[in-house]
Amino acid sequence: MTIANLLLVDDEVPFVDAMTKRLTHRNFHVVAAYNGDQCLEQLEVHRDIEVVILDVKMPGMDGIEVLRQIKIKYPIIEVIMLTGHATVESAIDGMKLGAFDYLMKPCDMEQLVAKSSEAAARKRGQEEKIIEARLKAITSQRA
Repeated sequence: MTIANLLLVDDEVPFVDAMTKRLTHRNFHVVAAYNGDQCLEQLEVHRDIEVVILDVKMPGMDGIEVLRQIKIKYPIIEVIMLTGHATVESAIDGMKLGAFDYLMKPCDMEQLVAKSSEAAARKRGQEEKIIEARLKAITSQRA
């Protein structure tokens, strides 16, 4: 049984490949992207993505800009920011923009698994609230 559907975004191909294998062995379904544009394209194709694990420092569109775009188009998808170059500024920016959490690379695998599971659970909870609100609106219109 799949724990969660993840999109792993990092410009370091060996890192993405290794993390994809490790997360897949822990029952996550992982889709890979190697830059910000690919991330946004994958979200269009894979509508079941629950959590994006996103590198902050990437050539082209950086992680903060990608996070901004995700939250505009897909506000309930959770995003975990990953960086090997943590600065207080980028962490604050990411959290202000709605990142679920911010982890340092290399991150502890068990911590990443736990955070990804928490983030997926939070997204599912938000989806349930939206469905409940829609059902309530429909039933109140009929009354």
